Amino acid sequence: MSDLRPGQSIFTRGAVDLGALASRNQAAPAAAEQQQAAAPAAPAGPGNGGFPGAPAGGGVVVDVTEANVQDEVLQRSMATPVVVAFLAPGYPEVQQLADALAQLNAADGGSWVLARVDVQANPRLAAMFRVQSVPTVYAVVGGQPIDAFAGPVPAAQLRQWLDAVLRAGGVEVAVPEDPRLEAADEALIMGDLDEAERAYRKILSDSPKDAAAEAGLAQVVLAKRIAGVDPQAAVAAADAAPDDVAAQLKAADVEVLAGQAEQAYRRLVELVRRVYGDDREAVRQHLVSLFAVAGPDDPAVAAARRALASALF
Repeated sequence: MSDLRPGQSIFTRGAVDLGALASRNQAAPAAAEQQQAAAPAAPAGPGNGGFPGAPAGGGVVVDVTEANVQDEVLQRSMATPVVVAFLAPGYPEVQQLADALAQLNAADGGSWVLARVDVQANPRLAAMFRVQSVPTVYAVVGGQPIDAFAGPVPAAQLRQWLDAVLRAGGVEVAVPEDPRLEAADEALIMGDLDEAERAYRKILSDSPKDAAAEAGLAQVVLAKRIAGVDPQAAVAAADAAPDDVAAQLKAADVEVLAGQAEQAYRRLVELVRRVYGDDREAVRQHLVSLFAVAGPDDPAVAAARRALASALF
């Protein structure tokens, strides 16, 4: 591999057969050691291994060669995601990415392994991975490459990429709080319903599938719907008139805000069984709007959806 230059950010998939790589290493370990001994020494650089990279700190950083790639990459990746970084000293972009990876690895405390390869000392290993520029980074999970990129990437994008790799490797990744969502929630808690509604709608305009914002907006709509309603009187009126659709809807709203969502769901499912036509559709839509308050993953919502389907069909 002649002149390795920093490349642009290009994401690829399945670029190398690590099974063939393992076979090759099993067949010729001595040749690999001889190649390493004959390779010209790489210029000294900061960090371990003579090439860019911060110390391991609280993470797990290994220096990979052709002789140990099977143990340090293939075998390790069966239990822990391995990020293989192909690096070379002398390029500022390489140094920056190497340091960023090492810092993230230390911060993640060993949930993934950073495997660093000096391409100047290991040209055949770089060739096996079809590395055409530095830095190039592979993610290996379960003995197989699942993603890769070439070139420097912004820190936020690198964090997102690593989180996706960790999830693919079965590692639980904490979802950072969205400050916009925190502000919307605070407005809701403080009773500023108009501000909360504006904030939730802004989030949904940017991210239409944001489940937390959808639930927050549903809570705002619900709170506005029963503003000024006497909870005890609303429930009493509904109990006294079981077929009064408006009274039942109001009582269900009160029950959801009082933490009695399952009771509210039962109330409206039973009402669906007793009414027809436009009234039935109005009750169904109202019930679905109450489901949104809890969110789709709530077990009570799942059970109520099944009950509603049974009542309708």
